[in-house]
Amino acid sequence: MSKITFLGAGSTVFAKNVLGDCLQTPALQGFEIALFDIDHVRLQDSANMLNNLKKTSGSTCDIRMYKDRKEALRGAKYVVNAIQVGGYDPCTITDFETPKKYGLRQTIADTIGIGGIFRNLRTIPVMLDFAADIREVCPDALFLNYTNPMAVLTNVMNTYGGVQTVGLCHSVQVCVPRLFESLGIEDKGIKARIAGINHMAWLLEVSKDGVDLYPEIKKRAAEKQKEKHDDMVRFELMLKFGYYVTESSEHNAEYHPYFIKRNYPELIDRFNIPLDEYPRRCINQIERWKSMREELVNDANLQHERSHEYASYIFEAIETNNPFKIGGNVMNTGLITNLPREACVEVPCLVDRNGVTPTYVGDLPPQLAALNRTNINTQLLTIEAAMTRKREHIYHAAMLDPHTSAELSMDDIVAMCDELIEAHGSWLPEFR
Repeated sequence: MSKITFLGAGSTVFAKNVLGDCLQTPALQGFEIALFDIDHVRLQDSANMLNNLKKTSGSTCDIRMYKDRKEALRGAKYVVNAIQVGGYDPCTITDFETPKKYGLRQTIADTIGIGGIFRNLRTIPVMLDFAADIREVCPDALFLNYTNPMAVLTNVMNTYGGVQTVGLCHSVQVCVPRLFESLGIEDKGIKARIAGINHMAWLLEVSKDGVDLYPEIKKRAAEKQKEKHDDMVRFELMLKFGYYVTESSEHNAEYHPYFIKRNYPELIDRFNIPLDEYPRRCINQIERWKSMREELVNDANLQHERSHEYASYIFEAIETNNPFKIGGNVMNTGLITNLPREACVEVPCLVDRNGVTPTYVGDLPPQLAALNRTNINTQLLTIEAAMTRKREHIYHAAMLDPHTSAELSMDDIVAMCDELIEAHGSWLPEFR
């Protein structure tokens, strides 16, 4: 029996999307779906939910819970990763509250920035433990990483974990539909090409019937900027740098040095930037789960429509050899020629029986490659810190981060990093 293993299966809503999709995919019937999570209550919740979906969908998949990670992985053909190390309390709280003491504000803090750096540092050791198990009990498995910070973790699994890994993010497949919806443009029959790095990939080309749609997009975007809306940062970046970026405005506000600035507090209001957005989301999700749990976990008539998540489509393409195109995070083996080869990039990929095959992009427009490199610098130094356990590389990663370096002195950055290391305590390995 072929096997799909889901690590972090206590993420019940996300498991419903990814694994609910698998239950509805004909090519995946008869698979074992192995669930693992360190939170055994949430693990049981997800198992109950999936067994209800199994009944309503008529699936022949076998749902199994595991409390031993290695046994959950043993013999897996596919592994899906959706863990969060440290959770909202205490680690996300620490990622936000300690930098605030230094006047450094954030919105999401899960990609780069000081919050992204420390999320990486506490997650990488866990991921490398996964990799050791995978090399032992399912060395040929395809590892789908949904956990942020996407670029760094996918890079580490490929480069140091020895595991065939592709990173998957929602922002690519929703980029064009949501942009066109916000501007009132019909999105049928659109041809688009997207490439860059995770959360900062670029809509390089967008056309219909051979006509470039960017002039109309920019015209409507400029008009829309006259009033407050939720995508002001991305529109501003497009109008200044020429191209639309895949991830949301609240994310991109903290990837650049231009928007969240103590000396220009009016920018927060001008660009409608939601400071501390991620902690608010976490609190709301925790509260919402109390009411959602009953209807999601214990509804014997639970229904599911196949989502836009890539996982089941990837598995289906490999099983059937019917090709499917995704936007995937992979190592830059010469795919984007003006970004570092040691970086993880987000490019179009073809999936079939041969697995995930990335496509060649070539040079990005120089200003876009330059913006990407500012984030790649911090990503690569974060990996260096994690792999060498040298504290100085944590400082380097933070000092090279565009938002952090624009706001703080080097001495303050070092002091802040030391305080964050102390505050995280046993969630981090020891750094020399």
